[in-house]
Amino acid sequence: MRLAEKIRYLREMEGTLRGLGRAMTQQELLRAIGEETDTKLSQSYLSQIESGARPHLTNTTRLLLAKFFKVHPGYLVDDPEGYQVELLSDARALEDKFDLWLVSGAERFRRDPKVCHALLSIARHEDSRKCILLLEAILQTPELLERLAQVLQLESVEDVPEADKPTLVTPTSRRKK
Repeated sequence: MRLAEKIRYLREMEGTLRGLGRAMTQQELLRAIGEETDTKLSQSYLSQIESGARPHLTNTTRLLLAKFFKVHPGYLVDDPEGYQVELLSDARALEDKFDLWLVSGAERFRRDPKVCHALLSIARHEDSRKCILLLEAILQTPELLERLAQVLQLESVEDVPEADKPTLVTPTSRRKK
């Protein structure tokens, strides 16, 4: 995972933990950092980090963000290619890994808001695995796909109502319910 993705993930997590139900905006994050640490960061600096234009943090900024997000400073670097955090054997851990994969996919499709929103909706669901298995069952029954589209009054996939802008939600946010 890249540093930029980690920062966006941490903003999402922080927003969820603060009861926003969405990612904190960059401005909200900078305001909170200023209030809680008496340190200022610029929005343009944060934006450069999140866009990947600035791939590394200064040590001071790394320590500041690590303290604010309550993560180890070593987390705030790019992971080596193919790096796995841990062996996953617990069913919940597998579900979380699957949800993170969905969130990562949504991030890759952010230029296609409908696909991005669909992937995030599945990741947000309490049992995202069941959602995917249900989708498979629907696809294996073509008449059901057409009937569901009619019942939901969807002419095509393009007619899926676009809710608010897609935001990333972490799997851990489900546990806070």
